[in-house]
Amino acid sequence: MLSVGCQVKVAPLFMQARTLYFGDNLKVLREKFPDEIIDLIYLDPPFNSNRNYNVIFKEGIVGDEAQIKAFDDCWHWTFEAKETFDYLIQETTENIANLMQAIEKLLGHNDVLAYLTMMTVRLIELHRVLKPAGSLYLHCDQTASHYLKIILDAIFDKNNFQNEIIWKRGSVKGAKATSKSYGRITDSIFFYTKSRDYFFETPYKPIDLDSPANKFRYYDQSGRLYSRDTPLGDYSHEMIKKFEAEGRIYHTKSGKKQLIRYWDEVKGIAIGNLWDDINAINQVAKERLGYPTQKPETLLMRILQASSKEDDWVLDPFCGCGTTVSVAEKLGRNWVGIDITTLAINLINNRLKEQYPKIEINIDGLPETVQSAKMLFRKDPFEFEYWALNLVNARPANSKSQGNMKGADKGIDGIYRFTDPSDEENPYKKIIVQIKGGRHVQRNQIATLKGDVDREKAEGGLFVTLEPPTKPMIHEAIEAGKFKVRFNDQEFPKIQIITVEDLLHGEKPDLPHGLSLKYHKEAQSVKSNHQESLFE
Repeated sequence: MLSVGCQVKVAPLFMQARTLYFGDNLKVLREKFPDEIIDLIYLDPPFNSNRNYNVIFKEGIVGDEAQIKAFDDCWHWTFEAKETFDYLIQETTENIANLMQAIEKLLGHNDVLAYLTMMTVRLIELHRVLKPAGSLYLHCDQTASHYLKIILDAIFDKNNFQNEIIWKRGSVKGAKATSKSYGRITDSIFFYTKSRDYFFETPYKPIDLDSPANKFRYYDQSGRLYSRDTPLGDYSHEMIKKFEAEGRIYHTKSGKKQLIRYWDEVKGIAIGNLWDDINAINQVAKERLGYPTQKPETLLMRILQASSKEDDWVLDPFCGCGTTVSVAEKLGRNWVGIDITTLAINLINNRLKEQYPKIEINIDGLPETVQSAKMLFRKDPFEFEYWALNLVNARPANSKSQGNMKGADKGIDGIYRFTDPSDEENPYKKIIVQIKGGRHVQRNQIATLKGDVDREKAEGGLFVTLEPPTKPMIHEAIEAGKFKVRFNDQEFPKIQIITVEDLLHGEKPDLPHGLSLKYHKEAQSVKSNHQESLFE
């Protein structure tokens, strides 16, 4: 359950850069973030549309979208939503209280009000942690953008609204072109600052000299390229005199004056609030992680370069697959990210380590001891599973990543993939992973795992347990024998048991080298006739 407004702890006086926080961002912001420490916030929160937020990604290239429920309960009108709404009315500013009551009268008690309530209480905290000269960019679609704009006006002050950036994601095609409305191909990005004194560096795009619209087509006597069709109406009489003295005024035959601009002195074309030069990530993009809500790095690059400097602090409180923090690392910013799922934290951690092999990432909130692992299991068994699977570099099974968490999983919690190139007919192999967090582990669970391995035509099975295995369990695993990888003629146990305590102490199961950290890259390099066998 999410914490409500009245339960606030004192945040520490300092923060550590390159930190990923696991947990509800409202709780993390209140307990971990001091006042006025962040220079730039980018958030791409759930849009309250008909999809579950957070770790939403496809298993490889084929298959339907596999959705992980994360904040689903937060966006329904429940007792907790009502409690948070009451906090906004009773404990915040008069502006916010009046606004929320007006929205309540307009909408009634429904999921939209719950969504706006949960977003409002988080935006209040984001305003608190932002430096006086800081900026916030909120990325949203048309579903709730009009409500969010009013809420931002109330929290940040309408005078600190700078722009509504319109991002054109792509073109109208396919089903969008045949629907009974105009194709939805844009998002809004609201740009607010905390004060009128803020950092901003206008972004530019290069001038295309081959474009028909290019105005740089003249050369002076020294061979410098220039344009001479800029009107002078915006310049004072004194400035025009200065340009005349510098030889920067061109006189047309009709007597008109035009300002000469040299191409080598111009930064480029200043970018306005319509961004139609950055496409959404397509199916074959190198940066694609198979995450439908993933934003292109060029989009975040533009935002970070415009509103932050090197060594500034950047925060993404809904960091998903980690594009914001990846770009922040590339640009030399201090970054912190928050996400409510262990799967997202693990994905970001692996992504960054692949991109920046020497990087040292701090992860806050994930278990570091057996006791904290037990606490995570009691709080959320499914998050415990995702966390434990990452300890052995396994992916969640398809049945565990489609939001149907209560359905039958056929004894499979995760899949560890590896390749055997010597097997030309089927080089892609798998090991079934089963996670047990309960107190009672026994011999028949290993016997069942052996049957699951045979049924799924897997090479072996891995049993990860929070409690120590019994002697009969160990004996049953030994009796299963071994399997061989023909490529290097190595043998591995058919059934293995490893405890969470062993994993936390650095021990690893005896497995063939697998598709682990680079799974999203390797998935895209697989030949089409093996795609369905590579991913569950």
